[in-house]
Amino acid sequence: MRSLAFNIAYWSLSGVYAIVCAVLALFPGRRVLMHGLRSYSRATLILMRVICGIKVEVRGTAPKNQPVIIGAKHQSWGDGIVMMAKCGDVNFVCGDHMLDYPLIGWVLKRCGAIVLSNQGGAEAQASLEAGVQRSQGEGRPRPILIYPEGHLTPVGEGMRYRSGVWRLSQQLNRPIVPVATNLGQCWPQNQWSKFSGTAVIEFLDPIQPSDDRDGVLAELETRVEARSRQLEAEFAPALEASQCQTQPEGARP
Repeated sequence: MRSLAFNIAYWSLSGVYAIVCAVLALFPGRRVLMHGLRSYSRATLILMRVICGIKVEVRGTAPKNQPVIIGAKHQSWGDGIVMMAKCGDVNFVCGDHMLDYPLIGWVLKRCGAIVLSNQGGAEAQASLEAGVQRSQGEGRPRPILIYPEGHLTPVGEGMRYRSGVWRLSQQLNRPIVPVATNLGQCWPQNQWSKFSGTAVIEFLDPIQPSDDRDGVLAELETRVEARSRQLEAEFAPALEASQCQTQPEGARP
């Protein structure tokens, strides 16, 4: 029942804010628009806590208003929402599938997001290079959020980390801040069901810019995946109890 209530509230909120942010995008610059997007993110976190009993805990120091590349684990639809709520004026790299949602393409363009082709290749590389140039031209650098796996992954699993995060770090000469999470235990990928519990977003020690692409990617992947597995194990007992409580009596083992 809580999942149903949350999804109705969340998608209603998203629809309203899509219209509001599309209007805010008409204002010059991105300041007003970013206030609207952060307001949406924070409102979603309130819904998560009040309706679903999902508490978001931040460990480490969120790099607000710092010129860094945030290389984060991606296992939930809510990842980007939580990161925007906790990191302030953050830019982000996203796939072009986001353009399929009404009004989203216009909002993404106005807030300066780097939109990549999910097919990769030359088109994605060109989009990344354009994003680098825009980032270099910003008066006040801001964090850039990228999900190195490129796709959502189930809890307990991972995919090969792509080189885009390294390219951003090298060309902009910014450190990479690895981020581990277990949010997928409470909000599994893009599934309907939600489960009460603690979702941790943990900011790890930065990785300095380097010409060694393979070394940087290996270190990033190892640290993010290892810490994410530890967070999943830490909260697994409580999450399992929450999941059992949401099942019909006859369906419980």
